[in-house]
Amino acid sequence: MNSYKILFYIIVCLIISACGNSVDTKKDINPDNYKKGLENANKKLTRTEELGIEGYIERYGWKMNKTGSGLRIDIYSEGKGAEIRNGDLVKIKFKVNLINGTEVYNSDIDGVKQIEIGHSGVESGLEEALKFMHNHDKAKLIIPSYLAFGLLGDDNKIPKRATLIYNIEVIDVKLK
Repeated sequence: MNSYKILFYIIVCLIISACGNSVDTKKDINPDNYKKGLENANKKLTRTEELGIEGYIERYGWKMNKTGSGLRIDIYSEGKGAEIRNGDLVKIKFKVNLINGTEVYNSDIDGVKQIEIGHSGVESGLEEALKFMHNHDKAKLIIPSYLAFGLLGDDNKIPKRATLIYNIEVIDVKLK
């Protein structure tokens, strides 16, 4: 019985003495220590997404043009009028799917989208594509995640790092 009391007192003393010592667990975090690893991880994720896009295009036999940013565009029906420019007010019909085929948005349900080019706050890939288009053009777009909603998604139907497949029709352009 005495040995249990002694063991109990030793444990209590250790606990009490440990509480008095503060250990600084904060360390100076240097972002440069993680930069290279994060860059490499991002390159791998971007390359994986790129391979998925290339496979999708091949699977469906689409003929698409690739811009310097990575946007894919196919204007399959040409309209008329001036090329869309910054400041123009553009109305579009659209269907947006994830690369796995899941439809996430549709103007038949969500209403047409009105975009002021250069001041809209829409996905940069969509705005870039519109600058290649004219009134009444129809196009297919593949927008990589980094030109769409990026690492976070849209907090609604589009998940993080999602590649978007757009089918759009420019239905009206009000020139600046």
